[in-house]
Amino acid sequence: MAEPSTRRMGFFTDTTVCIGCKACEVACKEWNDVPDDGFVFRATSYDNTGALGADTWRHVAFIETGDRWLMSSDVCKHCTNAACLDVCPTGALFRTEFDTVVVQADVCNGCGYCVPACPYGVIDRRERDGRAFKCTMCYDRQLGGLEPACAKACPTQSIQFGPLDELRVRAQERVERLHAEGNTDARLYGDSPDDGVGGAGAFFLLQDEPEAYGLPPDPVVTTKDLPQMWRWAGGAALAMTGAVAACFLRRR
Repeated sequence: MAEPSTRRMGFFTDTTVCIGCKACEVACKEWNDVPDDGFVFRATSYDNTGALGADTWRHVAFIETGDRWLMSSDVCKHCTNAACLDVCPTGALFRTEFDTVVVQADVCNGCGYCVPACPYGVIDRRERDGRAFKCTMCYDRQLGGLEPACAKACPTQSIQFGPLDELRVRAQERVERLHAEGNTDARLYGDSPDDGVGGAGAFFLLQDEPEAYGLPPDPVVTTKDLPQMWRWAGGAALAMTGAVAACFLRRR
């Protein structure tokens, strides 16, 4: 068995070769023992699971446009600057040695702070017990030198796993090849370290604007103003303490 890498690992999802088979969804549920869901007939799409959530860590979206189908296997982005980590009060969320972001279910207290903190709307709480769940990038498999279950099961290599720096080079070459073939709509999403979350550990090759896939065009770390807010709060607390002390001294 291969030794696990300590380089930053990630996902590159090439939506141009996704066939919508949902093998990744099934493999994720099987390996991670994620509860079943998606049995509600929506009558608006062939997509039975609907969206990422506590019980859907990989979600294959079926997007019907005027002249084509767009299919994409969405997942947690494992952000470089992860707001969910900033707001978690128990340490249930932590960054692994592979630079991925994982929730420890046995430490989560169900406070839900991470849910609105995620700029992609990935994290969700399970109705059964209120705890938060999301993709772990198969942390246990990585520790054993194995690739995540979704990438292993993907029959078209739409989901690719490996060192993030290598995936970025591979993705850029793929975009250039598609452009040369006339697919000028092809673009990368989440690959740039200069974006609002410092780059994603799971990035995508799209064939349309991010909004078509339900992705925010300009994601921003929701806690970016947190240090300044704490300074303001600290200053306000000191001012309040001083005012109370002054009133007490005057009354004496």
